[in-house]
Amino acid sequence: MSKYTDDKIESNYSGNAMLRLLAYMKPYAGWMALSLVLVLILAGIDLYRPMLIGDAVDLFSEQGDYSVIVDTAIKYGIVLVLSMVFNLAQTWILQKTGQKIIHTVRGELYAHIQSLSSRYFDITPVGKLVTRVTNDVEALNEMYSGILVRLFRNVIKIIGLAVVMLILDWRLALWSFVLLPVVGVLAIIFRKLARQAYRLARTKLTDINTFLSENISGMRVIQIFGREKRKMEEFDGKNHELYRAYFRELMVFAIFRPLSVLLSTLSLMIVLGVGSRDVLHEVISVGTLYIFSQYINSFFEPIQELAEHFSTLQSSIASAEKIFTVMNEVPLVPETENPVELTDIKGKIEFSHVWFAYDNENYVLRDVSFVIDPGQSIAFVGATGAGKSSILNLIGRYYDIQKGNIYIDGVDIRNISKKSLRSAIGQMQQDVFIFEGDIEKNICLYDEIEEAEVKAAAEYVNASHFIEKLPDKYKELVTERGATFSAGERQLLSFARTLAHDPKILVMDEATANIDTETELLIQEALEKLMEGRTTIMVAHRLSTIQHADCIMVMHKGEIRERGTHQELLSRGGIYKKLYELQVHKDATA
Repeated sequence: MSKYTDDKIESNYSGNAMLRLLAYMKPYAGWMALSLVLVLILAGIDLYRPMLIGDAVDLFSEQGDYSVIVDTAIKYGIVLVLSMVFNLAQTWILQKTGQKIIHTVRGELYAHIQSLSSRYFDITPVGKLVTRVTNDVEALNEMYSGILVRLFRNVIKIIGLAVVMLILDWRLALWSFVLLPVVGVLAIIFRKLARQAYRLARTKLTDINTFLSENISGMRVIQIFGREKRKMEEFDGKNHELYRAYFRELMVFAIFRPLSVLLSTLSLMIVLGVGSRDVLHEVISVGTLYIFSQYINSFFEPIQELAEHFSTLQSSIASAEKIFTVMNEVPLVPETENPVELTDIKGKIEFSHVWFAYDNENYVLRDVSFVIDPGQSIAFVGATGAGKSSILNLIGRYYDIQKGNIYIDGVDIRNISKKSLRSAIGQMQQDVFIFEGDIEKNICLYDEIEEAEVKAAAEYVNASHFIEKLPDKYKELVTERGATFSAGERQLLSFARTLAHDPKILVMDEATANIDTETELLIQEALEKLMEGRTTIMVAHRLSTIQHADCIMVMHKGEIRERGTHQELLSRGGIYKKLYELQVHKDATA
């Protein structure tokens, strides 16, 4: 389970998230430094432009020479061109750097998700993870591509403006700052409200994405049971919650910005009132008053932007909190240091007093022990929930056991590289997942397997019978989850996929359950050839499919109650015989 939830995050986590976000900027420290230099230059230009015009106003008033205006216009034009060039350079640097960082974060996040254990995906909605990789990562872009540098720029502008105004006329400067405490209090309140609004919006966005992912995937079930109206009502509720969250976010801005503009206008009125009196008494010049009037707007604008930047920064931090919540997840099946790489797996499997529970409490396997020699075919049968599929999951080390040991060729699987272990196991399941692409890519899974080998594998399991009838054959496009294929055709593709990767251990979890009798007959001979020289483990409810196994193990409530061949188990008159007779009777009455 996650250490931090979406709705309740420890108070010190935002600081940690910010530090981790800043760490991603280290490889681009040179570019960021150059960007900050450009910020200083642009801030200096912003300070210089009003002074340029103010001085020109005073000179023209004293001399009445139009050449002063011409010179000032030329200088002002040069300053504008330089400002545009520096702005373009800064924008290019920040956008390129920001996109590279986002690319890195997204890649690291997806790589980490791939490393997580099966248990994590059992309890985490797919829509939530999709939101993390897409929406939440993209929310960081604004921070990296401008917010941090703009924060620095606005701080420099505020300090620079304050210093220059105090130097020009400290009394008028103090009048300019009289409303600053009110602006500061308003900014603090805005920051707090904006942070809450952003967090709420991110949470509601995750909720609606999770809902959509689940219900679009299960649309067939919804339509079968006629639950469209009910699901629409649920969606309307979540959609309205997201609307309210975004509306709350907008209202925070809608209140803060006009209030800030109002305070800026009041300050300008104060400066013009006091400054006009000083001009009349010849305390200050008209140019100085002009400079102050321009600086008032320039002074309050970065303060407003600072508050808004802080709110955007809070949005990025809120997204970062959720991203790092995922990245803080520790795989429940960790890779050991210096794992063993099994290059020549024979296929001997041993379970020694294995105890296993998905939740570390309710054991689904209890003191299970058995040995499977290389090349043997073993079948597990039993009632639903007896622990059959759990044994198959443990062989591939998709979960770790609580007690006991599991060995492959005499080596504890916890010491074996997960990649080399799983590459040696060909797992064929009842629910076959077909990826979007074409048939060839679904068989080779983008591995370096020759086209001829792909075709040979398909022919071997008789999948070529339906593939050759398709317009583009092995290049035929496949829709998501292979929806245009029948269940039997998807199973045949699964068999071809497994054979093409030439595993040493075959694992079949109800692999023939969705194949009709005619298709099953077609692949029985191929399966027997496929099993030659390979350790084969099967789980099946249809006992007719596993009668040829070298050994059949009967599971009951997490324990192995019986083991032996088909005939041996029938002669004992135990659990297996009852299962067999029940199935024979069911087939006879069908």
